[in-house]
Amino acid sequence: MATKKDGEIVVGLDIGTTKICAIVGEVTDEGIDIIGIGSHPSKGLRKGVVVNIETTVQSIQRAIDEAEAMAGTEITHVYTGIAGGHIKSFGGRGVVALKEREVRDGDIARVIEQAKTVNIPVDREVIHVLPQEFIVDDQSGIKEPLGMSGTRLEAKVHIVTGAVASAQNIIKCANRAGLNVADIVLQPLASSEAVLSEQEKDLGVCLVDIGGGTTDIAIFQNGSIVHTAVIALGGHNLTNDIAVGLRTPQDQAERLKQKYGCALTRLVDKGETIEVPSVGGRESRVMGKQILSEILEPRVEEIFQLVHHELERNGFTEMLASGVVITGGSTLLPGMYELAEEVLGMPVRRGGPQGVGGLVDVVKSPVYATGVGLVVYGARRQDRTMFRIREENVFKKVKRRMGEWLQEVF
Repeated sequence: MATKKDGEIVVGLDIGTTKICAIVGEVTDEGIDIIGIGSHPSKGLRKGVVVNIETTVQSIQRAIDEAEAMAGTEITHVYTGIAGGHIKSFGGRGVVALKEREVRDGDIARVIEQAKTVNIPVDREVIHVLPQEFIVDDQSGIKEPLGMSGTRLEAKVHIVTGAVASAQNIIKCANRAGLNVADIVLQPLASSEAVLSEQEKDLGVCLVDIGGGTTDIAIFQNGSIVHTAVIALGGHNLTNDIAVGLRTPQDQAERLKQKYGCALTRLVDKGETIEVPSVGGRESRVMGKQILSEILEPRVEEIFQLVHHELERNGFTEMLASGVVITGGSTLLPGMYELAEEVLGMPVRRGGPQGVGGLVDVVKSPVYATGVGLVVYGARRQDRTMFRIREENVFKKVKRRMGEWLQEVF
């Protein structure tokens, strides 16, 4: 695939439950330099899904303004992520005959198109069709079939679908903020671009991206994505548990979590104390720091138990030679990866963005994994077709696809 030209600007817009983050990357001869970052608290999403368009638009505009000022460039188009409990994925398979007895670009496009011709409900939309492997005649395990000789091309793909309304609302928010959407990317897929190495993807690895509203899972084997899932629990649940358990306002619960939180109670000194603000103007209270961990540990354990259940249910527990990589803002909590290792029973590491230049010290935090991943994803794709929600309807999509198919046939 052709690379983008040197000096081109690519922007990732991470529309999350906790924050909205814009990352500006510049494509160079050496790779990608991060040259601008903008971040603003997000109030218009719940569990990864837009619930208030106006509030989300305002947050996007502020994050974009901040990123533009730092990068010294105007932002017109973005790659944005999508997550939430509505995301569903499954495997697909397509087969086509090779007219020229050699695999051409058109044959690859046709077989992938055929693999995704599955019956999905009207209210759902295909977000990604990710090739896992190609088979030419009886030769399997092929990653790049272009130019190979044969009579039959088969493709195994991973199809990711989402609710049409959720995708439309993300595009609508970006459009109202004056932005074109270059592509919508599944958030764990974007994060994987920034935090996973090719060796990990080849050996088998599970990426667990713990965001504010959701925990996203992506499993890779032999260099390809083989499974994705979304758990509707995240860092916001941890904050809420603290707010309820310690009877303190949400903003103070978030501050306590970030400053004093620990996911593993045994790592906390029993003698340490913290000051906990009360609600309704009541006096603050002094409590043992261990109480905070006793609230956090069961919820973090529950998240990883759900991840383990997802791995077991789909038969992946024995196939992840590289173990698990956790990322996302919530993984900054001390004791997080130790507890993950105990629950999952395999090696765990915390992953931050890697392989980029520029503002490396700023973006190396797991907080920016999805944002940086969106930039890397965008920089690797040549197709610059923008779409706005009012231009994209089912009829036009079908008409365009039929036109491409007719060109192939005749």
